[in-house]
Amino acid sequence: MPARLQMAIAEAEAGAERLVGWAQVGIILLFGTLYLVSPKAGGSDLMFMPVPWALGIYTVFTVIRLKLAYLGPLPGWYLALSVVADMALLIGLIWSFHIQYHQPAAFYLKAPTFIYVFIFIALRCLRFEPRYVLLAGMAAAGGWLALLFYALWEGGGMGVITRDYVAYMSGPLVLIGAEIDKIVVILVVTVVLAAGLARARALLVRAEEEGAARASLARFFAPDVARRIAETGLAMTPGSGAEREATIMMIDIRGFTRMSERLAPDALMSLLAEYQARLVPVIQAEGGAIDKFLGDGIMATFGAVAPDPAHGARAMAAATAVLDAVARWNEARRLGGLDAVAIGIGIAGGRVVFGAVGDESRLELTVIGAPVNLAAKIEKHTRKAGVAALAEAAVVDAAEATGWRVGPGVGLRRLGAAPVDGLDGAVTLVAIEVTP
Repeated sequence: MPARLQMAIAEAEAGAERLVGWAQVGIILLFGTLYLVSPKAGGSDLMFMPVPWALGIYTVFTVIRLKLAYLGPLPGWYLALSVVADMALLIGLIWSFHIQYHQPAAFYLKAPTFIYVFIFIALRCLRFEPRYVLLAGMAAAGGWLALLFYALWEGGGMGVITRDYVAYMSGPLVLIGAEIDKIVVILVVTVVLAAGLARARALLVRAEEEGAARASLARFFAPDVARRIAETGLAMTPGSGAEREATIMMIDIRGFTRMSERLAPDALMSLLAEYQARLVPVIQAEGGAIDKFLGDGIMATFGAVAPDPAHGARAMAAATAVLDAVARWNEARRLGGLDAVAIGIGIAGGRVVFGAVGDESRLELTVIGAPVNLAAKIEKHTRKAGVAALAEAAVVDAAEATGWRVGPGVGLRRLGAAPVDGLDGAVTLVAIEVTP
């Protein structure tokens, strides 16, 4: 089991131990209250009162245990001792009944307090370790068996055994079958609870592992992709894909090649890391999925991972947010005596295919289609057009049709149809401009 997973389970079990401790305090209060309100049949001639002594000793043990649980993890031997102490308290209280009521020992075998055995067994289910449930069950069965043998010994052996159920219920006699039934029930309940707890622990481990896997997936895939893989079992086989109406955004740093030639490797990678750290959250906040990093380039998709009728509006909102984030970043760079960073954004929309490419040893989820190529060409055209961001006019129209509106400090300038290098024919473009 990975160390991180072991720590997570250990933290959960530490919390469970504190809960068990408080549950034991509640049991002490319950037993103490029942003892105080119940009639005392022993009278003043009873020199030894076992119940107050047993509750007192158990209270001290529980308080120490609870304090230790808050200080740190309890050792296994102490947890086992706590289980035995629980059962010893209950068995001791039941044993004391025949003394308090001046009856033969067989009298306590009919005490309804027997059912508290199952409370102490169930209490151990709060910790995800079946062994303590099994220990509690075996301690309970062993304790009851000891009570049975004591009742037989104190009553003179075979003389207190009966096969008559009515005589058993109305007198200080022992019905062996009834007592064996109790022990069998204790053991069966223990095994069932332990088995259920073992399955629950396995599910806990699996949930923790899947949570860790999902966290790892989110580092390599867009959050929507990671969620689909983790929750719906998205087919990760080469050649699988689905058609989508989507919008593609390409972002690139202008002059990055020259920049990489004059910057030290650490400074270059630090620049890229800061650039991506500022832009990726902005894109994701608007519903975009990062398809890939292309050196200094970022390819983001809207509506490709999951269908989204407002993909164009989300892309336009993301573009203006990216431009604003870059403006704030450049302001911080100027204050630090660094050069500003110029970017180009190209946006195109249309029919794409979202799916897995590669082979069984290396898979990549990506988007393929004409809009991907068009967005890349439009991004390069931003240099020629002298603007930071260009969007295909059809994307802007679709965005406005689904409710997107230009916000304060943002302007749209329709450039009309213009030739774009690498494409046949003209493309109708709209410049997106953010003013300070």
